[in-house]
Amino acid sequence: MLSRPKPGESEADLLRFQSQFLAAGAAPAVQLVKNERRRGASANLDQPRLQDQRDVVMLDNLPDLPPALVPAPPKRAKPSPGHPLADHVDPEERLNWHDQHITAVLTKIIERDTSSMAVNLPVPSGVAFPPVFHRSQDRQRKPATSGKRSIFAQEIAARRGSEASIPPVRGVVSTQDRPQGAVTCESLTPREQDHQRPCGSQNFQGPHLVTGKGLRDQEAEQEAQTIHEENIARLQAMTPEEILQEQQRLLAQLDPSLVAFLRSRSHTHEQGEEKAIKEQKARGLSVEVSREEPIMPTSASEPRQEDEPEPGTPALALPVAPHKEWLHMDIVELDKLHWTQDLPPLRRQKTQERMQARFSLQGELLAPDVDLPTHLGLHHHGEEAERAGYSLQELFHLTRSQVSQQRALALHVLAQIISRAQAGEFGDQLVGSVLRLLLDAGFLFLLRFSLDDRVDGVIATAVHALRALLVAPGDEELLDSTFSWYHGAMVFPLMPTQEDKDDEDEDEEPSGEKAKRKSPEERNQPPSDLARHDVIKGLLATNLLPRLRYVLEVIRPGPSVVLDILAVLIRLARHSLESATRVLECPRLIETIVREFLPTSWSPVGVGPTPSLHNVPCAAAMKLLRVLASAGRNIAARLLSSFDLRSCLCRFIAEAPQELALPREEAEMLITESFRLWAVAASYGQGCDLYRELYPVLIRALQVMPKELSTHLPQPLSMQRIASLLTVLTQLTLAASSTALQPSSDSAEASLSATPSLITWTQVSGLRPLVEPCLRQTLKLLPRPEMWRALGPVPTACLLFLDAYYRTWSQQPDLCPGDWLQDMERLSEELLLPLLSQPTLGSLWDSLGRCSPLCNPQSCAPAPEALPSLVSLGCTGSCPPFSLAGSASPFPVLTSLLTLFNTLARIHKGLCGQLAAVLAAPGLQSYFLQCVAPMAAPLLTPFSVWALRHEYHLQYLALTLAQRAATFQPVPATNAALHHGVALALLSRLLPGSEHLAHELLLSFIFRLEFLPERASGGPEAADFSDQLSLGSSRDPGCGRGALLAQACQDLPSIRSCYLTHCSLTRASLLASQALYRGELQRVPALLLPLPKEPLLPTDWPFLPLIHLYHRASDTPAGLPPADTVGTAMRALQWVLVLESWRPQALWAVPPGARLARLMCVFLVDSELFRETPIQRLVAALLARLCQPEVLPNLNLDCPLPGLTSFPDLYANFLEHFEAVSFGDHLFGALVLLPLQRRFSVTFRLALFGEHVGALRALGLPLTQLPVSLECYTGPPEDNLALLQLYFRALVTGALRPHWCPVLYAVTVAHVNSFIFSQDPKSSDEVKAARRSMLQKTWLLADEQGLRKHLLHYKLPNSILPEGFELYAQLPTLRQQYLQRLTLGMTQNGVSET
Repeated sequence: MLSRPKPGESEADLLRFQSQFLAAGAAPAVQLVKNERRRGASANLDQPRLQDQRDVVMLDNLPDLPPALVPAPPKRAKPSPGHPLADHVDPEERLNWHDQHITAVLTKIIERDTSSMAVNLPVPSGVAFPPVFHRSQDRQRKPATSGKRSIFAQEIAARRGSEASIPPVRGVVSTQDRPQGAVTCESLTPREQDHQRPCGSQNFQGPHLVTGKGLRDQEAEQEAQTIHEENIARLQAMTPEEILQEQQRLLAQLDPSLVAFLRSRSHTHEQGEEKAIKEQKARGLSVEVSREEPIMPTSASEPRQEDEPEPGTPALALPVAPHKEWLHMDIVELDKLHWTQDLPPLRRQKTQERMQARFSLQGELLAPDVDLPTHLGLHHHGEEAERAGYSLQELFHLTRSQVSQQRALALHVLAQIISRAQAGEFGDQLVGSVLRLLLDAGFLFLLRFSLDDRVDGVIATAVHALRALLVAPGDEELLDSTFSWYHGAMVFPLMPTQEDKDDEDEDEEPSGEKAKRKSPEERNQPPSDLARHDVIKGLLATNLLPRLRYVLEVIRPGPSVVLDILAVLIRLARHSLESATRVLECPRLIETIVREFLPTSWSPVGVGPTPSLHNVPCAAAMKLLRVLASAGRNIAARLLSSFDLRSCLCRFIAEAPQELALPREEAEMLITESFRLWAVAASYGQGCDLYRELYPVLIRALQVMPKELSTHLPQPLSMQRIASLLTVLTQLTLAASSTALQPSSDSAEASLSATPSLITWTQVSGLRPLVEPCLRQTLKLLPRPEMWRALGPVPTACLLFLDAYYRTWSQQPDLCPGDWLQDMERLSEELLLPLLSQPTLGSLWDSLGRCSPLCNPQSCAPAPEALPSLVSLGCTGSCPPFSLAGSASPFPVLTSLLTLFNTLARIHKGLCGQLAAVLAAPGLQSYFLQCVAPMAAPLLTPFSVWALRHEYHLQYLALTLAQRAATFQPVPATNAALHHGVALALLSRLLPGSEHLAHELLLSFIFRLEFLPERASGGPEAADFSDQLSLGSSRDPGCGRGALLAQACQDLPSIRSCYLTHCSLTRASLLASQALYRGELQRVPALLLPLPKEPLLPTDWPFLPLIHLYHRASDTPAGLPPADTVGTAMRALQWVLVLESWRPQALWAVPPGARLARLMCVFLVDSELFRETPIQRLVAALLARLCQPEVLPNLNLDCPLPGLTSFPDLYANFLEHFEAVSFGDHLFGALVLLPLQRRFSVTFRLALFGEHVGALRALGLPLTQLPVSLECYTGPPEDNLALLQLYFRALVTGALRPHWCPVLYAVTVAHVNSFIFSQDPKSSDEVKAARRSMLQKTWLLADEQGLRKHLLHYKLPNSILPEGFELYAQLPTLRQQYLQRLTLGMTQNGVSET
């Protein structure tokens, strides 16, 4: 069987396959049949074709030379039935008309006959060369010509016309040159002749329509003249009336378009003659045209009437009179010269009406009444011409200009406007957001289109505008200055949080799998839809990265454009792991950046502006690589292996800043970024082999560090370089840890495991003697605020290095523990303990509350131009000094100090007590009190999540130190309760990325008995005494709240196990967080934290086990094992009772209504759980806490509750469950009655009395056990008519009886009594009729059970009485009279109602 051709085979293979097929003689798979019907042939289709008639291409039979171009053979064609040919048309001739063959074209070439053409001799001149042509002279002597013709073409046409019109001899026109039949007229133009010709005379010139084209020249002229003379003779023989009739008849018969065409040809011919006569007059008679008469174009058929001013219209006052000699001023169009007039006077705004915002060329917002001179170029617009500046709409219009300078100017102004808007300069002067308005108008794609422009200036301004839009001014400065903080290299992705649910596990999936999973959805969305939700994704969808690479590689722009592009790429890399991967994988982008902007050899660059950044090292390029490496360990490994970054790092780090052939500032930043890139790679355990190569360089840098720190005023760039160096040494020291990874079958852990570190403890053990003197020198500057602030992150980096040093030292199994223990004692005695006694350190603790973003939420308010689709930190510049990121912030130093204290206390237990003295600082105590005070949950903005994460580090480290100290010495009760409250608040505030901290708090702090001092100080007894005072009765001591609290304290280990199970975090996130905080570099997946959509645990996390039980019961109707359900519910209720009793501020964020809903879930789990005695006691105690007088007013069930879709739906489900399984349980009934209070929505009462009337018989809760006062149900009087009718029906029908439901019986009697005796004159007729009817029915009741007496003689509610209310012995006078009037009317009318 022959094989079919495959892709990639050549033409020779195809010919070989054809020859094989023909040789095989196989039948073809397809038979070609020609359709002979269209040709009309009677071919027999059934007759098979012969073998030699196949259409086979044989290269051997082709001739060597191409065929000669001979005329094609004549063609014969049969006309189709639908389109018959005319009788006089030859089919062959018609076919030849449409023949496009080359032979047909060549046969149509006919030689031109020039035998009868006149030959004009050149005009004789008296000079050797023709006169020089000058444009101004030609403009003065020659009228304007029509059409867009060049000056050279106009001159040539004028010379040809002069040669044809000037007579060769003495100005006499030769009659031989005139065409036959022409009529000469030199005095009048054709138009003037028409005006002066009498009606009865006809004067005709030569033929206009009949030209004789197609005949020989002499025959053509004779035939045309003969036809013309016949026409003239016929017209002269006709009267004018006959001519008009014939003209009307012809016009009616001919096509209007043909008539218009003939008239246009005739008019064009007349204009040509008129023009020739005018030129002849101008040359022969030298007639000058007065300047007052406008020169009209000769091609215009009618004079321009729009330029003629109307009578009474004032003349246009122009500042300069136009002259015809000026270029393009042949025709003065007055309507287009209005802009040259003076501007109208500026209108003063007398009302508060909003006006359109206008901006200067520098992007400044101009006041509506500002009066600026016109030479500033701010008045070139049509709308509101008197106002200076340009609106956004006018700038958008200018970006579409054909002039590149105007496009560049518009983009530059828009970039300035965006920069000022993001800096907050406009404030409240504008309504709405400038950025939102620009993005909605399509500014993002306007910039993308401008990047594809051909003009370099437009590309440069577009890149600058793109940077102004994407890059916030102070974001990068803030992140760079805090890189050396405690875990400062880890940042949150700058991407929107309003994403689909598919993005929740973004950081837990490999980038390749995530891209494959999301590609079908995102590729179907246009970039405009993507940009509406995420600007960065929308930009990446427009192939922005290849275009930026092209600009860098091919266009090679100036330094400012290069820096803008690098800044944009850094912003794209900070967006997410996916964006960073796309930047890395863009073809030739990273190669171009490394080759052009990180060369290892370059020409020296002096001080001053650099003409080009290509082939010159650039710190921004190194920073881009560092940000890319922070996105993931795989990206860092690819950068180090594929782009030879090791050579670049060695080249830039090996020399001091003053020795690099670069400007000093650029050299400082380049070396700083090189250190940071190395530190990021070392955070993954990569790049450690460079330590051996650069060891002498690092030692030399450490040796000169004290000298740099001792300068009069340290330079910020130098301090950042020193801090980055210390950060590198910190990561390298952690990499020297010998902690081995336990083998695991988990694929996630196996994927994170890498080769062992290439650095050992011996190589880094000698760094401490060089770093410790630097720390001592910096701490000496602590009493000098100016010098201390100038040091920046250097003290923080020194403390973090010592922490890593001692942590790694303690993990070396082959070394003697006594060595590091003695060294820790020495460090604490010589440096740390004296530091604790310094007053300046106390001032740092005192400023915590002042600089805290948690205590000052206004410091984390979103920026004025913050957009959900374009995330930024919102930093408009340098932060205030007293803020978390300010120069006077105590957080970085104190956090690193607490980190070192925790490490020393963990390794050397004897130092715990001495180091824990730092927790007694008054400033820290005051700060903790502010943290546990009731406050709203912090608003999660991009800046707030970044700042709060660093603040939570300090709180966690302080609590960890307190927990370590509590193990060896008793903690004062006040401090223990305060620390426990801070831990509870911190647990509900921790953000994604801090899973390890949350797990450690649950494991070792929250459920520690040492931090519940109330257990040992009489807390349970005080609880019982408080309940007795509030309830006014004594209960069984073994069943009171005190006994329940004491039991809960004994069951704290079981409670901790329960919450560790139900508050478990994602395993992958927990492992990644543990690797970061424990320093296990081989397990660190990335320095890019998860997206902070919400805190790790909800604010109602103490109720999580109950919520899980409810959801599991809803999913599995068969129920759960009783032991598991009872144990989980009991542990959760115990812990909630502990918090309600001793830590009420921990539940402050959970409204009482939400707590009630969580308690109701206990009864909805199954039909037996609420019957358990421990559950009954715990729920009763918690219900009593909710019904306290200070808590009950805050119980609101009519508003949306957190974590609950609809409380009415939950209550309806609760009623169904109560009716089905309660069997009159009093606690269950108390929860049913609680939402029926009068101040709550009538929906709950209607649900019970309308849909679940049968549940009334089971609500047998005695009045004495009602958790709230009866007056909460009886007042104010009910005003819902439908509910009152349901009340009355339940009473009359016996569905509600006092011995079945005493509480609701008293409530309904009170409301019905108030309704039937109310005499409100404002009531509607329907209410009055219902009131009268209800009272009459009550009067007619048979008082077997006292219902009639209760309804008529009700007085006041009283829960002490068995009925629950007091009765009138005798009705009051007004009620008695009202009742008599109604009963008297019933007797007179004979009405009998039952």
